[in-house]
Amino acid sequence: MSDMLFMYPEYEVVRDSDRCIGCRVCERQCANEVHYHDEETGKMLADSTKCVNCHRCVCLCPTHALKIKKSEDTYKLNANWDGQTINEVYRQAGSGGVLLSSMGNPKPYPVYWDKLLVNASQVTNPSIDPLREPMETAVFLGKKTAKVERDENGKLKDTMSPQLKLSMPVMFSAMSYGSISYNAHESLARAAEELGIFYNTGEGGLHKDFYRYGKNTIVQVASGRFGVFKDYLEAAAAIEIKMGQGAKPGIGGHLPGAKITDAVSNTRMIPKGVDVISPAPHHDIYSIEDLRQLIYSLKEATAYKKPVIVKIAAVHNVAAIASGIARSGADVIAIDGYRGGTGAAPTRIRDNVGIPIELALAAVDQRLREEGIRDNVSVVVAGSVRSSADLLKAIALGADACYIGTAALLALGCHLCRSCHTGKCNWGIATQVPELVKRLNPEVGYKRLVNLMHAWNHELQEMMGGMGINSIEALRGNRLMLRGLGMTEKELEILGVRHAGE
Repeated sequence: MSDMLFMYPEYEVVRDSDRCIGCRVCERQCANEVHYHDEETGKMLADSTKCVNCHRCVCLCPTHALKIKKSEDTYKLNANWDGQTINEVYRQAGSGGVLLSSMGNPKPYPVYWDKLLVNASQVTNPSIDPLREPMETAVFLGKKTAKVERDENGKLKDTMSPQLKLSMPVMFSAMSYGSISYNAHESLARAAEELGIFYNTGEGGLHKDFYRYGKNTIVQVASGRFGVFKDYLEAAAAIEIKMGQGAKPGIGGHLPGAKITDAVSNTRMIPKGVDVISPAPHHDIYSIEDLRQLIYSLKEATAYKKPVIVKIAAVHNVAAIASGIARSGADVIAIDGYRGGTGAAPTRIRDNVGIPIELALAAVDQRLREEGIRDNVSVVVAGSVRSSADLLKAIALGADACYIGTAALLALGCHLCRSCHTGKCNWGIATQVPELVKRLNPEVGYKRLVNLMHAWNHELQEMMGGMGINSIEALRGNRLMLRGLGMTEKELEILGVRHAGE
């Protein structure tokens, strides 16, 4: 028996009959087959049970005759059993399967970025005008030399490990070809090249067309080792070992078979049309020593010319884990918080496992400083960095740079309908269906990403100037420039910031 028998549609399509001209644009544009033309009445109708609220029809309706409303139907009030919980039981009773969800955790948990305020200069510590004075937003990621050394002739010894130079402290986070479309991948790669930053392939290999962007590419080595071979490693500027991700800590990757086209199959070196599950653990890594062996195997394979990043999810013992990784030979630690996006994750994992990136970052930075190994490794964080203000606060809490994923997809047109796992993305982003993929023009997409990053960089400089700080290096870990608002003493202690007014 269908689970829909027990549930009212979550969203309702509302059509203004006076405005609708029957052009059928909505019908042609909806991959979910919500809209259809009734031949008997000559009117456009809608099946609201299929609507995912992607807003494609709303945006493209030439007469603005459509809007999507949250259903006002409600179950009998129950503080313990809300409507979403009841509907999820119905779905599982009908399917017998694990619930899958996309994008980040939507639960109303605290967002600590919004509870942190930034200090500003006034009289005694003058602000800096970024339009007229030098402002350094470039950063270098990698192991730093602890002390300056000279040879017998007094010349500086160049013993610096390989570094990634970013024009600004942002990179596009791991999104694999397969989970996102060819056009989305191209948009990210082209934007990274123009901006002088990096994008991450995710665990899906690298399409042959994108090798030309290698100088701005970070390739990923995950537990499934999909698409990993010598040319793949040598093509990139850096290599990232994915141990975990924020949307599903302790869980492996999952790419639905519907997204495994011929091109994805060839790139990932996997069978076509079959669900791809990368195991939760790397079956050759069960200790920091095992991780160290893989790190140096990758360095050896690439002649020690590329930094190696280790990506982990933000979990409760993240500071201790980061300490081990910093001693394992990694050049960069990437930490992904529990609001990190995903193409497909078990709903229960996405919404209940992991911790906020703000608390994880503060704990890691403090632990590495206490142990005197902070310069051994750079720290990059991810997991719902939504604006230049979040970026600035992350750096002040101790990050060297941030990964952004969801914000980048929003720039490409994503409307956060959270149905990426279906493969029917109406905006051409999280899909492999050719007629949907072509809806995203990479020529337009990459320019929108460049615009977004230029705007963030300008705002970042304005805020830094207002703080009286003229370089990212001076901002990194400078928690004196932050104040908390509406937090407990324990939260302030973990973050290492004072309350507003102190």
